[in-house]
Amino acid sequence: MRLFHAATALAATSALALTLTACGNGSGNDASGDQSPAPASAPSATATGGAPAENAGATKDAGSSTGGSGKGSSTGGGTGTSTGSSGGTGAGRCHTAGLGFSFGSGDGKVSSSDDQQQLAVVLKNKTSAACTIQGFPGVDLKSSGGSWSLTRSGATPKKVTVAAGSSTTFTLTFLPWNQGSGTEFKATSVVITPPNETTSTTLAWPGGSVLLQDGATHPGTYTGPVGG
Repeated sequence: MRLFHAATALAATSALALTLTACGNGSGNDASGDQSPAPASAPSATATGGAPAENAGATKDAGSSTGGSGKGSSTGGGTGTSTGSSGGTGAGRCHTAGLGFSFGSGDGKVSSSDDQQQLAVVLKNKTSAACTIQGFPGVDLKSSGGSWSLTRSGATPKKVTVAAGSSTTFTLTFLPWNQGSGTEFKATSVVITPPNETTSTTLAWPGGSVLLQDGATHPGTYTGPVGG
């Protein structure tokens, strides 16, 4: 009988121990389940525009400003050379004192075309160096009763370089006077002033009387440019 009770007590004790062990394990699992799972990894912060923050800094550092002039160079006109308007010859302007004056080939003949006539005036460089001349000469017809300053043609003057001993010309165009055509101008001489000069030379007029048109808008008597 005692053996029965002892076995029964031992069985009860074992059952209680197993129950207590099971209850202890269950409490541990419940505590773990109440905690929220830890996040795997925090998402990277993003910079403005959606780029990752760590990459945003790298992008900024990688950028550079080359500018428009940092690598440029200016060639400008500094490397150029100027030859001057006389083509690099260095010739100075022709002066009245260094020029010889004559008509045509020196024979004073007048060429005629229709009613108007033309007279070539020769300017010879008497110096030992080349000189340049450009523009219209001043031309005044003289008579015993007065003076007539001729107008200019519509031609464009060009710069002429006259070598030592060489010549250039300009042309006088004039309208001869005929009986009944108008006022007669009895020219006796012509006063010539080279372009840009104030000193003149006087030559005897080789032609006859000229039709006076000193007040006309487009007179038939005028002068052309040197070299023209």
